[in-house]
Amino acid sequence: MGEMPLILSALAVLGVLALLALQFRPKETVRPDPRIDALSGQLHLLATQQTGSQEAMDRRLTELGNRVSDRLQQSASEAGQSLAELRERLAVIDEAQKKLDGLAGQMVGLQDILSNKQSRGAFGEVQLADLVRDVIPPANYEFQATLPGGKRVDCLLKLPNPPGSIGIDAKFPLEAYRALREAKDDLATAQAKREFTAAIRAHVKAIAEKYIVPGATAESALMFLPSEAVYAELHTSFPNLVEEAGRARVWIVSPTTLMATLTTIRAVLRDVSMREQAHVIQRRVRELMADVGRLDERVEKLQNHFAQSVEDVRQIRISTDKVTKRAGDIDSIELDAPAGDNAPLGVETITARIAKA
Repeated sequence: MGEMPLILSALAVLGVLALLALQFRPKETVRPDPRIDALSGQLHLLATQQTGSQEAMDRRLTELGNRVSDRLQQSASEAGQSLAELRERLAVIDEAQKKLDGLAGQMVGLQDILSNKQSRGAFGEVQLADLVRDVIPPANYEFQATLPGGKRVDCLLKLPNPPGSIGIDAKFPLEAYRALREAKDDLATAQAKREFTAAIRAHVKAIAEKYIVPGATAESALMFLPSEAVYAELHTSFPNLVEEAGRARVWIVSPTTLMATLTTIRAVLRDVSMREQAHVIQRRVRELMADVGRLDERVEKLQNHFAQSVEDVRQIRISTDKVTKRAGDIDSIELDAPAGDNAPLGVETITARIAKA
């Protein structure tokens, strides 16, 4: 398309030169040249073609400009939508970051709680209390109960004999467990195992001595570990400690196993309550049977009343039928005297006629 204007310009120049040459030639020598006419026609055709090409090019440029404008508008709209989505996602990320910061603060708080023995003990007691409250009726437990001898147990389950009341004490040997998990070599691992074993044995001994009171409690007690990880480590790596605690009548439980134990205890309490109320249920059943007997007698009397009422209605119907028949008979009697007899009828005559009828 760029060569076309140059060709047209060259042809135009050639045409102008040819016209000038013809103009300045002597008049006597001027002769019509058919090539000039042909050249003029070609120049006109080329000019027409150039005009058409220019118009087509303008149309194409206009269409191209419209397409570019539409594409730019679409791109701007998509970019705006993408920016809006990006802002929303950034808001979600910012909210998640706030939650993570809050969770990190809570973890730090939990870490502070667990690093202090008193706070850690309170943590275990709170978890124990929540589990007991969710399963056992309020009348069958007491927190910080005082046993004979002045010892206070974290929770005392009040159960009937046997087995009797069972004490539950929360213990959390976190330092020994952490030392065991963080040991880097065999020597540190062996030392951590000795410390963990000593801590568990001390807790078992204290529970057996303080919270198993002959005549006041059951012959066993529960040691509550408020950590499933510690409980799993104990049963996995120290089965001898678990057996030793069992021989001392101290059963070690975790949150999950304590929940199962409490559920079983609740079923036992319900069964005991049913047995205690058996005599009440029997008395109620006897009273119910007496009520049913009286109801049967009254139904029988009512049935007899209905039967008598039916008989009475039947007798009344017979009487009404007779009355109706008598009335018809009376209506059919001729009260006029016989011909030739003007004497009135007496009462005896009328009665005799009714009886005859």
